Amino acid sequence: MQGSYVAYGAVWRAAKLGAAVLLTATLVQAETVTVAALGDSLTAGYGLTQGDGFVPQLESWLAAQGVDVTVMNAGVSGDTTAGGLSRVAWTLTPDVDAMIVTLGGNDYLRGIDPAVSRANLDGILAAGQEAGVEMLLVGLSVGANYGLDYKQEFEGMYADLAVKYDIPLYADFAAGLRAAAGMQDGMSEFMQADGIHPNAEGVSVIVAAIGPTVRDLVTAAQ
Repeated sequence: MQGSYVAYGAVWRAAKLGAAVLLTATLVQAETVTVAALGDSLTAGYGLTQGDGFVPQLESWLAAQGVDVTVMNAGVSGDTTAGGLSRVAWTLTPDVDAMIVTLGGNDYLRGIDPAVSRANLDGILAAGQEAGVEMLLVGLSVGANYGLDYKQEFEGMYADLAVKYDIPLYADFAAGLRAAAGMQDGMSEFMQADGIHPNAEGVSVIVAAIGPTVRDLVTAAQ
């Protein structure tokens, strides 16, 4: 693996330090890109062994593509957009080059007003913009438990914020699963017993789908 998986909160950065000195010219290899994955249990890898979670599988996928990257697991199970906003400042350490934001699922489960979630995500993205990091916003496709108006407002906030900050949007974290299953009722083979969190195979499908978008993020951060 080219990148090294690091636990959330670790403050270090792997770098290629090899240099060749040819007379008056010095060639230094490019540094490894560090990506902070800010999220909830979907990012943290809830219910999975350390190597099977979203972050390590994503890093392995990128390494297999020849991408020199370290993905930092800034996922906290049960976190809401408010929690992410409270953590973003100390997540964006000087070594972070890019940030993936995947939050909102727990807001939906709690029926939090989408306007509140939008404001929190806005604050997170503003912090990323101020820090000068490249960003990727990951949205969620949700049910109509709270009515169609709630669903539309909730899902729409991601697209609106991506436009506001001129950043890429991956509209649905589970898009790969939905495509693989063909229909939501067929997703059980990719899910843990709770029906909410993906199992290791499900994470692999998710990573294969979102991987190219993250690869583009890393390229932009180089």
